[in-house]
Amino acid sequence: MAEPPVPFAGVLRGLRAGALLTQEELAEATGLSPRAISDLERGMVTTPHKDTVQLLADALELDGHARLEFEAVARGHVVPGRTRGREVAAATRTLPRDIASFTGRRHELAELAEAAAGAGGVVSIHAIGGMAGIGKTAFAVHAAHRLAGRFPGGQIFLPLHGHTPGRQPVDPADALASLLLTIGVPAGQIPADLQARTGLWRDRLAGRQLLLILDDAASSEQIRPLLPGTGGSLVLVTSRRRLTALEDAQTISLDALPPGEAAGLLVRLAVRPGLSSADPGVAEITRLCGCLPLAIGMLARQMYHHPAWTVAGLAAELAAATGRLELLATENLSVAAAFDLSYADLTADQQRLFRRLALHPGADIDRYAAAALDGTGPAGARRALEALYEHYLLTEPGPGRYRMHDLIREHARAISSRLDPGDDREQATGRLLDYYQHAAACAQALLARQARTAPAPAAGAAPAEVLVLASREQALGWARAERTSLLACLDQATAAGQNARVIALTAALEGLLRYDGPWDEAIIRHAAAVQAARQLGDRVGQALALSNLGDVRQLAGDYPGAARDLEEALGICRDLGDRPGQALALASLGNTRRMAEDYPGAARDLEEALGICRDLGDRPGQALALNYLGVTRLSTGESAGAARDLEEALGICRDLGDRPGQAGVLIWLGEARRLAGDYPGAARDLEEALATCRDLGDRLGQSNALTWLGVVRRMTGDYPGAAQNLHEALGISRETGNPRGQLNALIHLGETRRLTGDYPGAARDLQKAAEICSERGERVIRASALNYLGVVRRLTRDFPGAARDLEESVGIFRGVGDRLVLAEALTRLGTVRRVTGDYPGAARDLQEALDISREIGNPRTEVEALNESGTLSRIRGDLGQARSCHQQALDMARQLGIALEEAQALAGLGRCAQAVGRTPEAEDRLRHALAIFQRIGAAETAGVSAELDALPGTPDPAPASRDTGSCANSGIPAKQGENPPVGRQERREKNSG
Repeated sequence: MAEPPVPFAGVLRGLRAGALLTQEELAEATGLSPRAISDLERGMVTTPHKDTVQLLADALELDGHARLEFEAVARGHVVPGRTRGREVAAATRTLPRDIASFTGRRHELAELAEAAAGAGGVVSIHAIGGMAGIGKTAFAVHAAHRLAGRFPGGQIFLPLHGHTPGRQPVDPADALASLLLTIGVPAGQIPADLQARTGLWRDRLAGRQLLLILDDAASSEQIRPLLPGTGGSLVLVTSRRRLTALEDAQTISLDALPPGEAAGLLVRLAVRPGLSSADPGVAEITRLCGCLPLAIGMLARQMYHHPAWTVAGLAAELAAATGRLELLATENLSVAAAFDLSYADLTADQQRLFRRLALHPGADIDRYAAAALDGTGPAGARRALEALYEHYLLTEPGPGRYRMHDLIREHARAISSRLDPGDDREQATGRLLDYYQHAAACAQALLARQARTAPAPAAGAAPAEVLVLASREQALGWARAERTSLLACLDQATAAGQNARVIALTAALEGLLRYDGPWDEAIIRHAAAVQAARQLGDRVGQALALSNLGDVRQLAGDYPGAARDLEEALGICRDLGDRPGQALALASLGNTRRMAEDYPGAARDLEEALGICRDLGDRPGQALALNYLGVTRLSTGESAGAARDLEEALGICRDLGDRPGQAGVLIWLGEARRLAGDYPGAARDLEEALATCRDLGDRLGQSNALTWLGVVRRMTGDYPGAAQNLHEALGISRETGNPRGQLNALIHLGETRRLTGDYPGAARDLQKAAEICSERGERVIRASALNYLGVVRRLTRDFPGAARDLEESVGIFRGVGDRLVLAEALTRLGTVRRVTGDYPGAARDLQEALDISREIGNPRTEVEALNESGTLSRIRGDLGQARSCHQQALDMARQLGIALEEAQALAGLGRCAQAVGRTPEAEDRLRHALAIFQRIGAAETAGVSAELDALPGTPDPAPASRDTGSCANSGIPAKQGENPPVGRQERREKNSG
């Protein structure tokens, strides 16, 4: 039977595509019209004129055997020696022209250049892969032009037509025949069989340094016989498939262009005067093109040929289009057609999954969700996902997670709409939502901080298989990986009015939203769940949603709103007899009351919650209530009770292996140890908590731990370390929208600046904190900021302002019953009264501060009050009392490890010695004080150094160490001989835990 001729249209189309020419460019190179080229490629003219064929062959740079075959096909002849069904192989000794508009890919080009330089005697093989339209051939050709000079053996370009429309992939035997003819082997000497041709090809290349481009490979089997055997040749293989079976090949996978490079490509191709990459319309067009070079090129050419079009108009049209792919076409080329070729390579099962993946509302998917979507098992889904990945129809942004490019997703959605019945799509979507709801509920069961009554499950079958989660860490990791998908599913359920699913899925997201926020979004989500429950009349779901809503309102600082939601939830749970729900609402309500400074009410609610949890055997709930109780007791100065509650909570969390719970308790246990003067123990607990929070990615916990660790470091004289911790805490709190955390960090950062002499910076931070507190109604935290700000004002000689701030601070602390910080504020107010000559008022404030400190057993505030009392006694002439106070302060400061107070006590003793003429003793004490001030970088360094200079007969003191940072005062220094103790406020402006 006679062999039919090969269609000329397909051959011409393939050769033009292989040469990277558009129809217009080929027309320009030949002198023919674009319409003539189009007619030839559509088969409108089956036997073109001989002159036309010559012009086409010249423009396509065909010679030798490839030119003979091209001319034979044009005449309608059967090509001798070709097997039926095989495509013409047309290797050329010249590279296709380089594209002047080539943009980006610097890293990949550098990788190839390095490989070419180091190839030596080894064949260097690089498989260049990527999705359709990503620019694989353009990249290979551009790289080859840059590297051609390194390969004196020549350059060969061979299209293999793995994905050419209307053509079969080139058979390896035919490809070898074309390659052999290209390097000068006469046709009569080419062997008949594949193995012999491979041997001859490799023999002829021995010792030659050749650059070979094998374009659009279909498989590793097609490529393997074509590879040189020895010599320093470079082989570039392009393919839409991952050639995993190609031995010794280095893979270069091309991704979509970065936004900046994509914008640059559009500007270069559009050739419009004044058009800039910075134009917002350019950025929007490239974004809607998915930064895909093929799509960008098509739109750029449309812009070039339509000067009346505006960039903004095209961007708006593209954004409004229901089918973007219809706009991404030019002449007989389109992005959709390029994608169709990849789709056609898939099996029926793979094609079905490809279409269904477009129904997934999230960004990426794993095998379990894919199995639910496709109605198969995880093992089969994984194999199908891997197949799509190998065809570059999916990327793998993380282990086991797969993602579709936006345009590929749109293409898959279009095919699904055309081929799959509506019921089939609806059932697939329902299976996916059922899976996510069930899997999220399993994760939430591990993330829940205490027992809770679950809402009624939405209708739907449980998935056949979900990922097994064994710990809170695994549950949190899964939820974070699936966050975008879970929220997208929730949005889909909300839009569809599936209220039961909205309630259940939102409840299952409670732990994730609480851990990661942002809390304003969490408020919106939980409020929608409350509304959905009310519409359904689901009282259990309503109570749970209200408890979750109140909890996040408290985190966001809306204490009245939180209390309102939680009281409503508590009322519903009492009506229903739901004791786990009561405990949940009471614990959150107690914590909210604590944050709103209602300490008696907080203790009452938390003790009731603890009792219910003990009755129910809910140990996580017990740990939570004990933790909140401990923090409440810290706020009222009940240090012993606080430590007892926190130790019990920590023990429960350790027994349960609850690392997030341990971290939360350790933060407040560290704070309790700090307030008791156990700074090493406090640092140990806080560092452990911080490490755990970093491991878990718990941003709220990190912020809390960093803040209080910064305070401990400040207390022990490590001002640089304190500043670093507090800056990081402030940044995290701003990123997560945590207002209480921002205030805490800002206030303690301001105090750290004050201690190092940066009075303007301290005043700025503290004034800002005080203003924010006024706006938010945060009275106690405002009192904390004023307590520190009063000291700054005193040191900068604003004595009326200092007295005003400190008196307001004392009034607030006295009103809420916070005796610990009241003692601190009284000491500072006493200092202001002393420097303004009100010695009786100073004595009264300092005595009250000492009494409170001794009554509540807080040695740190006692040390500060003793040092200031010593200064007051010395100025009033009672040197014996002054020495006694400073000596007591020195002994306690050394025992507690408070470097600053130790130095203050030494300086005070030195001044007492100088007052009675014991200059050597004064010098010794002051020098020891100066050494400590220098070491910790304290602002007092300059003042004490000046005092030493002024002593009669003493040499100049040693200069301050440069290792502790600047010690210069940036404000007005204290008066000579005053040197008041620089006390530290230890207000426990509690962040939510």
